Amino acid sequence: MNTTSNIESSVHNPSKSFVSLLIRTSDASAPVVLRLALSAALFPHGAQKLLGWFGGYGFQGTIGFFTGKMGLPWLLAFGVIMIEFFAPLMLLFGVCTRLAAVGIATVMTTAMLMVHIHNGFFMNWMGTQKGEGIEYFLLAIGISLALIMSGGGRWSLDRSLSRK
Repeated sequence: MNTTSNIESSVHNPSKSFVSLLIRTSDASAPVVLRLALSAALFPHGAQKLLGWFGGYGFQGTIGFFTGKMGLPWLLAFGVIMIEFFAPLMLLFGVCTRLAAVGIATVMTTAMLMVHIHNGFFMNWMGTQKGEGIEYFLLAIGISLALIMSGGGRWSLDRSLSRK
């Protein structure tokens, strides 16, 4: 298809151009490393919240904590759980990488500003702080921003779909 046909196609079908923008990516390898690292770091947290794995409280316990103790509306609490569980899976396969990264960046920024910023910069490695600092969140946000800019890269479903 030539450039004129691409432009005409996106003018007549804006949803197609949005999807193209969402999944467009290069053949670079660096986004693959970023996707896999963020997925591996975040998936256990989502599994704790949704399934109760890794010592977590599961869906009901997490909803109760978010709505009762933290005062979040139910819909936001539900969204956090869904993003923390499904976005890492999306990153793992490189499907809708940018969308997954936006979700993760939003959740991490909110958690950092609502809860963790009061605990300083460093993680609580020695157990001497009141809670965890913001360094983990800054890394997750930074990786998410890089993925929003780059897309899923090589070996992603986004790359396969964007070629078609």
